[in-house]
Amino acid sequence: MGNELLLEIGTEEIPAAFLPKALRDLDEIARGKLALHRIIHGDTRTMGTPRRLFWMAEGIAERQQDQVIEKLGPAVRVAFDEQGNPSRAAIGFAKGQGVDIAGLDRITTEKGEYLCARKTISGQMTEILLPEILARVIGEIPFRKSMRWADQEFRFARPIHWILAIFNGRVVPFTIANVASGNTSRGHRFMSPECFPVGGRNEYLAGTRDHFVIVDPDERKAIIREQTRKAAETVGGRVLPSEELLETVTFLTEYPTAVCGNFDPQFLRLPPEVLITTMISHQKYFPVVDDTGALLPHFITINNTLARDPEVVQRGNEKVIRARLSDARFFFEADQKIPLERRVEDLKKVTFHTLLGTSYDKVMRFRKLAGWIAGRLKPTIADRVDRTAFLSKADLDTQMVGEFAELQGIMGREYALLAGENPIVAKAIHEHYLPTAAGGSLPETDEGAIVSIADKTDTICGFFGVNLIPTGTADPYALRRQALGIINIILAKGYALPLDVLLAEGLAGLGPLLKRPAEEIKGDLMEFFKGRLENLLISQGHPYDVVDAVLATGIGSMVAANEKIRAMENFKSDADFQPLAVAFKRVVHILRGFHDGAVDPRLFSGAEEKNLHEAFLKIRDAVSNLISRGNYSGALTELARLRQPVDDFFEAVLVMAEDEKIRFNRLSLLAEISTLFHDVADFSKIVTESQG
Repeated sequence: MGNELLLEIGTEEIPAAFLPKALRDLDEIARGKLALHRIIHGDTRTMGTPRRLFWMAEGIAERQQDQVIEKLGPAVRVAFDEQGNPSRAAIGFAKGQGVDIAGLDRITTEKGEYLCARKTISGQMTEILLPEILARVIGEIPFRKSMRWADQEFRFARPIHWILAIFNGRVVPFTIANVASGNTSRGHRFMSPECFPVGGRNEYLAGTRDHFVIVDPDERKAIIREQTRKAAETVGGRVLPSEELLETVTFLTEYPTAVCGNFDPQFLRLPPEVLITTMISHQKYFPVVDDTGALLPHFITINNTLARDPEVVQRGNEKVIRARLSDARFFFEADQKIPLERRVEDLKKVTFHTLLGTSYDKVMRFRKLAGWIAGRLKPTIADRVDRTAFLSKADLDTQMVGEFAELQGIMGREYALLAGENPIVAKAIHEHYLPTAAGGSLPETDEGAIVSIADKTDTICGFFGVNLIPTGTADPYALRRQALGIINIILAKGYALPLDVLLAEGLAGLGPLLKRPAEEIKGDLMEFFKGRLENLLISQGHPYDVVDAVLATGIGSMVAANEKIRAMENFKSDADFQPLAVAFKRVVHILRGFHDGAVDPRLFSGAEEKNLHEAFLKIRDAVSNLISRGNYSGALTELARLRQPVDDFFEAVLVMAEDEKIRFNRLSLLAEISTLFHDVADFSKIVTESQG
């Protein structure tokens, strides 16, 4: 397809973490600018490396679409007299728009028929508009951090060195930060740094490749994947999968080449997580494992150049990893000289937050909370829960965690095992940090799950208690993630742990640290958790109206709420569901503002009232028993028996009777029925067929 537009922004090396989003933003902004200027285009594509952001579009229209502007004038009834002659209003409007009266159109609106002047503004040539468009595109790319350089006011992720801007083989002229656009790109900084001319897409792709730049990140990723696979096979292993590392290395390189290295097998005595963290997080090396997943004494590094002598590169990387692993081994051995139990006292020197005390204070708070939870859920494991909570943060005082923060919890587990702690306690020390990310692994042991809930509850209650609450997208203490962690653990474990009671206990432990009344904070926390639970359930595919209907009755028991939602989903396919929901909506509407009262059967005046009351009494106890046992499907089946009596009641009975006693009695009957339904869900929030 013809009419190509190419844009390349050449820079100093941009951090790998910035690039994926920057490329998405570049495409979105560029497409938006073209649309804003009414320039039709075909397919677009972005590519990039640490030194360049590239965007191209095909099928660019040579000129803007024409624009038709409508200007509404006076109403027709005042624009012409009875003889059809134009009034002063019509003449003035036509003159103001620069058209004859005969050139005005008539359009019909909600307010009647009006005169309308239509003007067609011819579109400008695209090449005239592109300089300003492309300059704005570059200036509006957002980055997590941006910078200024030299004496420029312009900000970008890194200094811009060149701009390639070509439309149909011709330069689109503009200047940003003293860098003028042109028709040249540049090759690899070290292997082929010279400039080369570009006339179009094919020439650009061929030129970058000839100058040792693989500009397509998908191609670089495929190259890295294949090269690391082959390199691992040479030492009888396979690459330990890490999509995050693969993504990072892809955006650290322009011309990736793999080199396999080795380290002393004695380092394999260190915990595997120590080796993996050192290689992946600190060195960006790919670990190598055998068929069982056990680490081998090898690694693969990705260079950004084609090495003249791979052995020199290999030895250099081996020297680096040897130094890192030697440090790790030193920390590991030194840390074991002080038992975890003795390190707990040193947490008094570590500030958790200036408003919430030390890490020691925090441990003592959630240790007590964990004991309370264990007492309610699993009294037989209370001692292991207490030991887990007590030791859970002790590894924060170790040299290993001080150097490798990612290993907190993991080192606690390892040091606990080496010290002879109960293996369940050791495992739970690690698990209490879980989940560490959305969709991440949950604790397997009850000990780890209970301490995790306690720790996270104390954190959330604490920050809400001192008014450090998430706002919009700002959540510096990851409270949303921690709330989701609590929800997922409770749902996965099926814990009968009322959320409102848990939060009240968590707030009580904070005592004088709270900046406002505990009940007020708890109300905010319940809404916060409700929002997280609602988002989670809807993301899992549950209908939003069913989720809304169930959560409207409360989220004290999140396990019960989840089971109610499943029961409601199944009940939706029942023939009685829609009519029952419609009837319940009517009940709720009639009861609006009514306060419950006692039903007096002696005031019933018709068979329909008596029948409804008798039907209600027949199922009331059964429904309550089924709900108490968690059989919500059974409860809904029983409630469905009220469908016909409710329909008959509304068909024959005037609820809002003139006689105040009769009216009150009928409203009281409906209120009793509404309360029974509300124990499962607020049916008034269900979208019925009549609502579309």
